[in-house]
Amino acid sequence: MVQGVRRTLGGRDLAAAAATTTYFAGIAVVPWLLLGAWTLTWWSGPEAALDRLLALRVLVPDDMGARPAYDVLVRAGAGVGPLGALVLLFPASFYGEGLRRACLALAPQDDRWTGWRARVAMTLTAVAVPALAAAYVGVGGWLRPLSPGGGGGGAADLLVRVLVGFTTTWLVLSVVLTWLFLTVAPGRPRWWVAVVGGLATGSFLAGFLQGFWLFLSLPVDVGLPFAGIGVVGGVVAVGLWLYVLHVFLLVGWAATRSLHDRVEAHRVGVA
Repeated sequence: MVQGVRRTLGGRDLAAAAATTTYFAGIAVVPWLLLGAWTLTWWSGPEAALDRLLALRVLVPDDMGARPAYDVLVRAGAGVGPLGALVLLFPASFYGEGLRRACLALAPQDDRWTGWRARVAMTLTAVAVPALAAAYVGVGGWLRPLSPGGGGGGAADLLVRVLVGFTTTWLVLSVVLTWLFLTVAPGRPRWWVAVVGGLATGSFLAGFLQGFWLFLSLPVDVGLPFAGIGVVGGVVAVGLWLYVLHVFLLVGWAATRSLHDRVEAHRVGVA
């Protein structure tokens, strides 16, 4: 399978493909987060959902000032409304186009209606958002007492938060990645191959996001390289983390594609 990954990526500009996906992710990531926050209002109403989300701010590291950004995000998400959610699906769908175009840059093939077909497939991901958001926030509510702001904060509490946070993030990402590999990215692997690829890639990305959480807890002034403009430094820092994340994502897609090719070659050989 390693040889298959090398064949897919060999001679191709993985960095440019990751940058392409990161650009489209910059358009889509906030709309997806807003949609996730809005779906929580379905069960208990906007005010109760907002109170629940704001209570989880203690899980967000505050050293780099991430909590105010979190507060703005959840307040906006809780007040989206049905019409606003429908509008948000338009920029959110751009992530599918970015991923498909990046994959086609690494493994060129004839592809019609690239942007629209990828964006429609990406929009269908919204079906899973309510369940995934509810599960993620539910786990966050369980972890809240283990945080320093919730009364915990010892070494054992930290270990539990890291392990449970990693596992939850891994499983949530695996669901999304399986769908992306199966329908959004080119290739159409067998469903179980997409599941294996989603689980494997999701484990790497979940660990990477745990590292980003650790990064947010460092007492570093990200605005220092930009004459103290913290907003610019924050946007650049998030962009760099997204870029590296998409390098891993595209390698995971290439590995999934290689596994699919091996399975198909074996079937042909047996036949």
